[in-house]
Amino acid sequence: MSASNERQVRRRRVVYIPGYDPFPPRRYRELYRREAAAQAAVSGHEIAVAPGAARTGWRVDARIEGAEVRAEIEVLVWSDIVRASMGKGIAATYAQLLRTAWTYARTGALRRLMRLRKGPVIATFYPVAVLLGQLALALLAARAAGAAAAALVHPWAAPLGLAVVWPVLAWFRRQDGRLFAYYLMHDYAFSAAWGGANPPALEARLDAFADRIAEALAGDRDGAPDEVLVVGHSSGAHLAVSVLADLLRAGRVPADGPALGLLTLGQVVPMMSFLPGAARLRADLALLSEQDAVAWVDVSAPGDGCAFALCDPVAVSGVAGPAKRWPLVISAAFTRTLSPARWRALRWRFFRLHFQYLCAFDRAGDYDYFRITAGPRTLAARFAGRRPSRSRIERALSGHTSRAA
Repeated sequence: MSASNERQVRRRRVVYIPGYDPFPPRRYRELYRREAAAQAAVSGHEIAVAPGAARTGWRVDARIEGAEVRAEIEVLVWSDIVRASMGKGIAATYAQLLRTAWTYARTGALRRLMRLRKGPVIATFYPVAVLLGQLALALLAARAAGAAAAALVHPWAAPLGLAVVWPVLAWFRRQDGRLFAYYLMHDYAFSAAWGGANPPALEARLDAFADRIAEALAGDRDGAPDEVLVVGHSSGAHLAVSVLADLLRAGRVPADGPALGLLTLGQVVPMMSFLPGAARLRADLALLSEQDAVAWVDVSAPGDGCAFALCDPVAVSGVAGPAKRWPLVISAAFTRTLSPARWRALRWRFFRLHFQYLCAFDRAGDYDYFRITAGPRTLAARFAGRRPSRSRIERALSGHTSRAA
């Protein structure tokens, strides 16, 4: 562990990369404010949240573990790209369903993903089943309407029943704020559209993200922070991996700069890395797994049915080499870190559980999002000596292991 990792943190820059999420940064700010207060009440932290220097962020002044720390947290935005990809009509969404299912089946990715955790694979089938179920109900409604038209008007009027198909599907579309079928279908289609590669608009955004992290490492008029912490949640995890890999290749991580950490939460890396076009991501995973400039901790929990819990993203992607040292894969262990009453309340709220990593735990263990983002120890120091989860999966299962040159 380097001296930069051992130093006490007084100033920290946190750069948060969200997953496939159309919502603006203020959603994350208010989530942090609310959950920090809840964690403080349980753990005795003192945490104050105020407007930050970055337009898409906030400032945290905290007293944790007997030390005062100031953290500037910034959300790196790609929600506009998400919203643009979600702007599909009903017919286009069903076309996405067919293309996405064919991509994962044709490449063998689906068969191999099914050998990992069942939860995210079930989540993958969910929008397919719901959308096909909605279409089936719309056709049944059309059949009933056609029979009524034939009985009341003329047998030749039966085809008029097809006119109700579109209104029924449109009604289902308006209910998606509760069902999430269209949302998840757009998410999986976004991953599959380029066969595991990032679309050009997202690649350009990753370049901008790299610039922001490089600026954080360089510091401001008050000097450099003691730590720059990059947090990637859900599909934001693989974006964070690629951004940091780009910085390392370009020599933009100063050897004498702040401690640099990567915290990936609820990752879904195999959904991308198992596809044939993910050569860039696989190269990034391999690079980040062997370097010593970035401490990488990967946190997930088997109770999160939307993540590939405890699946080492490097190993299962088939790119782990003999020099691999990252990530440290640990469990947030929801069944132990949430009280029985809290676990019962959240157990079947799958999307809420996928965000639990950013929330308070009423029986917090060594994973505490607020200690990590606003406490006095670097990510490397906090988890130094921590053994990885014994139940992690490290089998190389991807059928595609090529890497970008």
